[in-house]
Amino acid sequence: MDKKLLEILVCPVCKGPLIYNKAHQELICKADRLAYPIRDDIPVMLEEEARTLVADEEV
Repeated sequence: MDKKLLEILVCPVCKGPLIYNKAHQELICKADRLAYPIRDDIPVMLEEEARTLVADEEV
């Protein structure tokens, strides 16, 4: 994942910062508890494609 791209991407819902989870290939929004997938090195920044984080899942 390109560092410069990570610096400019924000959550499409709340416009907050995202955390890159390399192991799961996801961008995580702590505020909304959503995980956006990264497919073929392309972040899928659509709310309907995001996975909701479960309560016990670490962010």
